Amino acid sequence: MLVYDGLGRELVARLKYRNARTTLRWLATQMVLLVGPSDVDLVTWIPTTAARRRERGFDQAQLLALGVARGLHRPCRPLLARAHGPPQTGRTGVERLVGPALSVRPSARRHPPPRRVVLVDDVITTGSTFSVAARALRAAGVERIVAVAAARTPLKRIRTSPEARVR
Repeated sequence: MLVYDGLGRELVARLKYRNARTTLRWLATQMVLLVGPSDVDLVTWIPTTAARRRERGFDQAQLLALGVARGLHRPCRPLLARAHGPPQTGRTGVERLVGPALSVRPSARRHPPPRRVVLVDDVITTGSTFSVAARALRAAGVERIVAVAAARTPLKRIRTSPEARVR
């Protein structure tokens, strides 16, 4: 997994915002290396908002998931639906902690749930989106979830004032 800073940010941002798919295969291959192929029955992704998908014409997490599934020789299916709401991008850390409203798609409920799922997204910031997605998948009967992303935002140190340390 890349750090979403410097060159790592540029690689993911090219895919996400400019539809530059030249790095897609490499990113998916690196993500596959983080997952044991025997640990998965199905690959799915955390969907972007409908507005973002319309605006961009694609869902970058879906493209990554398809690449990961190809590398793992496993099927890729949409299991999650995202309710209308603001994207996580641009929200404050506190707002991000709530995460987006995700649920299992009605079409996914018609079949027995896969036991082991790889859940793909492009960038992890707080981990809240993965947590919300994992709760929805577990409620639908998925037993094991492996979360994998192309990049993670750098962890920030929480600074406290000298007065706060004394108390």
